Amino acid sequence: MGFFKNLFQSKARKQQAQKYKMGMAKTRDSVLGRLDRLLVEGARIDEALFEDIEEIFIMADMGVDTVLSLVNHLRETVEVNRIENAEALREMIVEEMFKRYVKDEIIDTNLDVNHDLSVLLFVGVNGVGKTTTIAKVAHLLKQSGKNVMMVAGDTFRAGAINQLRIWSERTGSHFFEKPEGSDPSSVMYDAIQYARNQGIDVLLCDTAGRLQNKANLMKELEKIRKVIAREITDGPHETLLVLDATTGQNGMSQARIFHEVTELSGVVLTKLDGTAKGGIALAIKESFDIPIKLIGLGETLDDIEYFDIEEYIYGLFSDLL
Repeated sequence: MGFFKNLFQSKARKQQAQKYKMGMAKTRDSVLGRLDRLLVEGARIDEALFEDIEEIFIMADMGVDTVLSLVNHLRETVEVNRIENAEALREMIVEEMFKRYVKDEIIDTNLDVNHDLSVLLFVGVNGVGKTTTIAKVAHLLKQSGKNVMMVAGDTFRAGAINQLRIWSERTGSHFFEKPEGSDPSSVMYDAIQYARNQGIDVLLCDTAGRLQNKANLMKELEKIRKVIAREITDGPHETLLVLDATTGQNGMSQARIFHEVTELSGVVLTKLDGTAKGGIALAIKESFDIPIKLIGLGETLDDIEYFDIEEYIYGLFSDLL
């Protein structure tokens, strides 16, 4: 096989990619396993095969436009090269994925946390795992020596404040809150002043996720961003959308709404290990060109990874290699 397979020939690289392979097992077994069974020695290439491939990829939530473009490319390549054996499509599919999503330029998926006081704003609907994600990011940053503080900016739900407080205790992070019902932008302002006095390195700011009224959400996030920008140079340094990978196309709708109402710097994709719709990362990249910064591949605090597109594609298609 070509460059992509050679990339994972080394033992160290394979070991590094194992977490993705294990985390993407449900997608491979439930959906892409069908692809492995289709592309076997002796199987004919015909229109029915291409339609099956389309269906498999769409079921994996790779995005309709992405799938149609990919399958059309396969059709053209098969016709030009007069390929008859379906097994030959294995290499073509993986290599095409690599060409489409692993560009020559380096995509920086690291978090922008090297300022005197770095501010990371987390947005997303309720129930996607925002507070848990904040805890995981706090744990990740603390391991690199950062002094971290969580800020309870979702002041409309006492449960959200309490949950974040518990996570701050579990991770050994600082915590800032104001009474339920407080203006979220005032929480951010006071948190910044407190953080400066306490020598905090990174603020991880929770926000409300009420989509019932998009206009109110827009105004609220805009006000929060203005307060942060006024107090912190270039702040917020990250605005991260937290998406639950198990929600599939509903997650894409959430991405579309939040992309409209605020300047997103990246996406954190949670519960990627718990879904058969693991192709959603490709759909997000294709539809919005927003980098996936982090992914959740488990339940513990350590189960968060900086996104690596090469290892992700390996996790999806390793059975074809």
